Amino acid sequence: MNVLVAGGTGFIGSALSRSLLADKHRVFILTRNPQWARIPFDAHIVEWDGRTCENWLDVFGQMDAVVNLAGATIGQPFWTTKRKDILARSRVNAGVAISNAFQKALKKPAILVQASGVGYYGAHGAEPLNEDTPPGNDFLASLAVDWEASTKIVDALGVRRVIIRTAVVLGHKGILPLMALPVRMFAGGPIGSGKQGVSWIHIDDEVRAIRFLLGDDKARGVYNLTAPNPLSNADFMHFMAKALRRPYWLRAPAFAFRLLGEMSTLFLDGQFAIPQRLVNQGFTFDFESAFDALKDLL
Repeated sequence: MNVLVAGGTGFIGSALSRSLLADKHRVFILTRNPQWARIPFDAHIVEWDGRTCENWLDVFGQMDAVVNLAGATIGQPFWTTKRKDILARSRVNAGVAISNAFQKALKKPAILVQASGVGYYGAHGAEPLNEDTPPGNDFLASLAVDWEASTKIVDALGVRRVIIRTAVVLGHKGILPLMALPVRMFAGGPIGSGKQGVSWIHIDDEVRAIRFLLGDDKARGVYNLTAPNPLSNADFMHFMAKALRRPYWLRAPAFAFRLLGEMSTLFLDGQFAIPQRLVNQGFTFDFESAFDALKDLL
């Protein structure tokens, strides 16, 4: 299978690319900086500008599947007006370019996997959220709504489109090393009230889920990519301290994170998302327990 991955040099994209390559699939990675990009061995580099498709349409026509993970990281402070514009444009422009490629290509890939996030649901209390839950009304929610809509036109072309609303991905890269730092320094504890939800998924299950959806011809529409057991921030940090054999005693005050402005929502708010459609479709997780996932990684 020939797979085109936008965002293939990122944390999730590179892990997915390596997995596909290990099983002898051909992977083509769209990148704006081919001279600097860290491309997995044996992957093919395809240069693009993140906005247009004309220069790589010939490659696009050879693809069986497309995975769009492109988008600037939300973890960079601060969310100034300029930064929020970059976050939005990097997602929407990439989606529009890929949609245009689907419209113009004589031979279209059979499936598009479109990235999104559980931030789509906004901040919620302790109630479980499935794929039918309506969107929230904060910045992350509107960002996810626009991200998903950027490739909506592909549905009308008869292409199978799958939207993956991904939770916090736990791995040796990404946000986990930063979350673990205070725990490693013997200053572990809940953040703010500790009641906010943490929806999470192990990087191995994230990759397995994407590949599961790529290979299942019945899969289309929205899927929450999150472990079936979300938990509170207090419980999550407690499991992290246990996995690292460090004390769990020091609460991080909410006011310290509010200094980050609107970005503080990443730490002080959350949701308890569940992968209802993924489980119903027969996917099984290797890591259903947060403690097992953290122990494996830390």
